[in-house]
Amino acid sequence: QVQLVESGGGLVQPGGSLRLSCVASGFSFSTTTMGWFRQAPGKQREWIAFITSGKLPNYAASVKGRFTISRDNAEKTVYLQMNSLKLEDAAVYSCYAGLVRGTWGQGTQVTVSS
Repeated sequence: QVQLVESGGGLVQPGGSLRLSCVASGFSFSTTTMGWFRQAPGKQREWIAFITSGKLPNYAASVKGRFTISRDNAEKTVYLQMNSLKLEDAAVYSCYAGLVRGTWGQGTQVTVSS
């Protein structure tokens, strides 16, 4: 019954911004490391960011300085603020829960195009 439901994807121009949300349920959210991954067609799933309560977030080099991960434990929600988007950022973005068996959400499509 673990559920991760992403939203906020859409079409954005290069250089634009988008904010993704992931609402979690079915586990102890505040004590669980959360994150974001993405997958483009023909590529493996790529790690983007992790966040653990009370600690600084970790980012992949490809997004560091442009993306910000945050969480609201009261709302059981993790966010990904994406700025200065590039064509190569286009992918399906999935929310991750660091449980004994890692769990990903269904994903939300981010399209970057002029």
